[in-house]
Amino acid sequence: MTIRDITTAIEEIAPLKYAEDFDNVGLLVGDYSTQVTGILVTLDTLEAVVDEAIEKQCNLIVSFHPIIFSGLKKINGTTYVERVVLKAIKNDIAIYAIHTALDNSVQGVSAKMAEVLGLQNTKVLLPKQGLIKKLTTYVPKKDADKVRKALHKAGAGDIGNYSDCSFNIDGYGTYRGNEDANPTIGEKGKLHTENETFISVIFEKHLEKKLLSALFNTHPYEEVAYDIVATDNAHQHIGMGMVGELKSAVSEDEFFYLLKEKFSLKSIRHSRRLGKPIKKVAVLGGSGAFAISAARHSGADSYVSADFKYHDYYKAENQLILADIGHYESEQFTKNLLADYLTQKFRNFAVVLSEINTNPINYA
Repeated sequence: MTIRDITTAIEEIAPLKYAEDFDNVGLLVGDYSTQVTGILVTLDTLEAVVDEAIEKQCNLIVSFHPIIFSGLKKINGTTYVERVVLKAIKNDIAIYAIHTALDNSVQGVSAKMAEVLGLQNTKVLLPKQGLIKKLTTYVPKKDADKVRKALHKAGAGDIGNYSDCSFNIDGYGTYRGNEDANPTIGEKGKLHTENETFISVIFEKHLEKKLLSALFNTHPYEEVAYDIVATDNAHQHIGMGMVGELKSAVSEDEFFYLLKEKFSLKSIRHSRRLGKPIKKVAVLGGSGAFAISAARHSGADSYVSADFKYHDYYKAENQLILADIGHYESEQFTKNLLADYLTQKFRNFAVVLSEINTNPINYA
């Protein structure tokens, strides 16, 4: 089992192209071809976590947060980041981080929060744009079904609860091959007219290479005509945050108690009580102030996230309760999510859940 095998499996639920542009995801330390002896899953990669990996004979750390976020100009051990990287390299331990790729996954961080709270009828709070592309191609009519099926098998045409979606128009195409051409249909030097089918499918952009491979392998022409265009469509199943409903409405105090119980909280920072029951709840793991407006417009009675600043609480506009449960606390179950997923994918392989509490914040 190589690191590439492990990371390919992780990227089935959280492709790296889902990550935000500012992020630093993927294999941060190590070589994809390295044979894996064991996997340690953690929220943060600290020196103590690397020590734990050494002790438990795990040479791959799968971390939610990236230890290297901005560029390193030197690695001499003067900062905690440099010390982690040095220790990992010295002990042949690889570090892989997934961060906002998992944040934007419908099976990711916020989905886990929603599951812990028991939310039902969930959907993405902030659907992500720029992930959907469209492929169009022109295929001899007799080969259209074969090519279309190959594109669908490669992942094209999945829209929400529907698969194998495409748009097709029959027409005719013309071409004339030069003296160096080797046409599959027709003769070089002669104008040829062929009954063709126009096929159009959408796909997630991380599948582009796979789709083109399927197209070229099944299309009969020597030169394949195709177009790929980016769209601004929001992907309703990829994005930050989730919104759903509690099984039954509860009072504000009951909701705060539920949060404390489910997330093991000592305290909650929140906006003013509104004296209304809580039924619809929006959640977002980590720093979520940027999504307050989206939570309010979703009709949520409360928005649960972290790292709200003083003026952020005014953005509640007396329409919902903002509940800041803490950055670590909101993401604490992420390592369980990853460990459970990897254990299911690799049942006969050592996947270890880190026992190190990496929360840097303490309460007096």
